[in-house]
Parts: sequence; structure tokens; C-alpha cells
Amino acid sequence: MATKDAPVNNPMVDPVTGEYRVIAPGHTFKSVTEKVSRIVLTSHTPLGWWFGFMVAGSVVGLLMVCVTWLFVRGVGIWAITIPVAWGFAIVEFVWWIGIGHAGTLISAILLLFKQGWRNSINRFAEAMTIFAVMCAAMFPVLHLGRPWLGYWLFPYPNSMNYWPQFRSPLMWDVFAVSTYATISVVFWYMGMIPDLATLRDRSQSKLGQFVYGLLSVGWRGSVRHWVRYETASILLAGLATPLVLSVHSVISLDFSVALMPGWHTTIFPPYFVAGAIYSGFAMVLTLAIPIRKFYHLEDLITIRHLDNCNKVMLATGLIVAYGYSTEVFMSWYSASHWEYFMMWNRMFGPMGWSYWTLITCNIALPQLLWSRKLRKSVAFTFIMSLIINTGMYFERFVIVVTSLTRDYLPSSWGTYRATRWDYGTFLGTLGFFTFCFFLFIRFLPMIPMSELRLMLPQAKVRERAEPLPEAGD
Repeated sequence: MATKDAPVNNPMVDPVTGEYRVIAPGHTFKSVTEKVSRIVLTSHTPLGWWFGFMVAGSVVGLLMVCVTWLFVRGVGIWAITIPVAWGFAIVEFVWWIGIGHAGTLISAILLLFKQGWRNSINRFAEAMTIFAVMCAAMFPVLHLGRPWLGYWLFPYPNSMNYWPQFRSPLMWDVFAVSTYATISVVFWYMGMIPDLATLRDRSQSKLGQFVYGLLSVGWRGSVRHWVRYETASILLAGLATPLVLSVHSVISLDFSVALMPGWHTTIFPPYFVAGAIYSGFAMVLTLAIPIRKFYHLEDLITIRHLDNCNKVMLATGLIVAYGYSTEVFMSWYSASHWEYFMMWNRMFGPMGWSYWTLITCNIALPQLLWSRKLRKSVAFTFIMSLIINTGMYFERFVIVVTSLTRDYLPSSWGTYRATRWDYGTFLGTLGFFTFCFFLFIRFLPMIPMSELRLMLPQAKVRERAEPLPEAGD
């Protein structure tokens, strides 16, 4: 029985369950392969791609200017000072790391739970993870003041007997983020190997055949290859799943192990993880909706995907709301006037506007996602994804800045006003992220053809048949 907002005569609706399909009916193995590979192997790059690529490239130029001036003048060009020794750099570091969490969640956890709807969006979600981690990794290095000595953060044999301070949570970040980035890159690349072999076989240019052939590492599509591929995928998913919980938990310890009012709280690890998944899925929707429109992928990235992502955002948003309420409750229940003043200052202090902005964007407006009709509205979903990403940025801003501007001693209170170099660096990382993503969707398969073909009815028939023996066996 079809639902009210999913009429029976809509081909994208399953007449039995009444739910939107994960893939449009009528597709075959060949049609899926041709539709995805044509985006990469086309000899005519769309003008819209060139326009977006050049705009993103110009913003990357702004990033290079800001970073160059930072090297020349030092971190004093930013608004960091005493008492706000952490500013936009740490805010944006946590924000970018959070955005990268959805890729690992979609790729690893949903794979382990055998959620087939992930197959249309996991590839560019994984790419989003890698590019977000690259953006995040810039800020701690630039924040060092002497970024050319950043290699001191890693333990290595040296004649100076200089070793990192392993009791510092900032050092824990180095290992957590580097491990997360390594697993994400391996998972992303290994998942593309069958599709890279498809591009190798379909490419008409010698250069394409050579590059994709080199990247596909001799993939033949034999039974032996598929068995090893699936085994490696499950093992990597098992390794990556704990990272979804551990990486942002470790990053939250930067704050929770400190004695600063508003930071020293045990709710931060699960609260940060939920917020990371919240903003990560919002960014997935921010990217998926324009992509499906520009490349006419509505039959592969369907309303079902948008609805499921909205449900995940609604669930994680409620966890984030619980974290906010816990902070408010504990500031009262603790009977500590320091904690009470911290919360009062967040709400009604000089930067109270930022707190109410995050409450509006992260709690109030997302409650509209309870509406089934709105969850399946493309325009509403896109706007809501932008609102949530904005709210999650303000959450990190409130945690970092408002706590530092009002600490234990009124004599050390101060204000924080970001400079044009703060804003320029942040905009530059947005441009760098978009620049990398444009390159990805042009030269690599952004939708996994091999996994999407498994969703077709033909694949279900083949699963019940005996597997073909491998050549030579």
C-alpha cells in the first residue's frame, strides 16, 4: 500500500512496500556501468564543471595568500591572544574532523549491517572524509607558529633526544587523526579497484588505459579476486568502525581533560561523536543533492537515500540535544558557581547570540524532520543540511571561544574578534575541499558501479545460482 506522499503511479515507488526504491526500475548491468563511467570517460567536460572548478581554484588561491602571510608574519595575524589562545583554527579543526565522520560511518558500519542503500552514496562520502581530514590537518600545523617544525610531533630517532609529550591530548590527536586518515584512504582506494578496472577496459585513450590500468592493480574480476576483495572489505570495515567512535572521542579530550569551566565534562566524548555524525551526514546531503541534479542521477541517488540520511540526522540531532540539556542541568546540579556562570555567560553574555544560533540550527529547526513529507523534499533537505552545518560550526565556536573569554579570574577576561585572515583561511579551506571534490567527480567514479549492480534484480538471480569457476581452476 503506497503512502500518501508516494503515489502508486510513481515508478520510483515499490508497489508492495509503498517505499521509494533504492534504484530506479529498468536498469541493467550495462546501463548502470555506462551511466557512471560516462561521467568520467567523456571527452567533453561540462561547462558547469569548469565554472565551479575555477571558482574553487580561485578560493584556493586565497588560502595560499593567507598561509603565505602567516608564514611571513606568524600566528599574530589571527585573533588569538590571551586569554583566547585557541581561536578559529581549533574551531575549524574540530568542525572538519566532524564532517569526515559520515564517510566512515556509511562505508564501514552500514556495510557491516548490510544496508544496501549505502551503495549509491558511500564512494563520494569516503572522498568527502579524506578531503575533510586534509582540511582539518592544516590547522594544527599552521597553529604551531613554526609549521616547518611540525615533524617534531612524531616520535622518531633524533640526536637531540627530543620526544613528544605523550601526556598531552594534543599529541593523542596526532595519532588518532593520522590513523583515521590512513584507514580512510585505504578503504576508499580498495573499494574503487573493480570500478577502476572497468574504466581501464572502457577507456578509449592510451593515457586512460595506462593510468586506470595502473590503479586497478591487475584486477580481472575472477572469483578469487572477488572473494579476497569482499574479505578485505569486511576486515577494513571492522577496523574502521571503532575509529568512528574513537577519533572524535580523542579530539573531545582536548577539552574535557582541561580544568576550564565548560570543558571539564565527561559528556564530551559521546556528545562529540554524535555531533560529528550529525554534521557529516549534513555535508553528505549538501554534496549529494547538487550532484544528483547536475549529473541527472535521480535514478541512482533517490528520495530513499535522502529520507534515510534525514532519519540519521534526526536521531543524532536528538543525541546532541540531550548533550546540550545535560550541560545545562549539570551546571545547575553541580552547585558550582563557576559552572553556573559559564552557562549563564554562554546564554546571555557578550556572545550569547552564538549560543542561541546553535540552539536554533541544531535543535529547533531540525525537529521539522519529523515530517515525512519534508524529509522527502529535496529543496528542504538541502536547506536543512546547510543549516545544520552552520549550527555545528557555532557549537564548536561556543565551546572554544566563550569558555576562554570568561575563565576563573575576571582580571584575565577578554574578547575575541576574528580578523580577515581568520575568515580568509576558513574560506580557503572550503575552496580547497571543493577543489579536490571537483577533481574527484571528474576523474574517478563517484558512484560504485560494482556495488550498485548488486542492487539490481538480475544480481539477486545470480546470487541463487552456482558461482562460475575461475579460469584455470
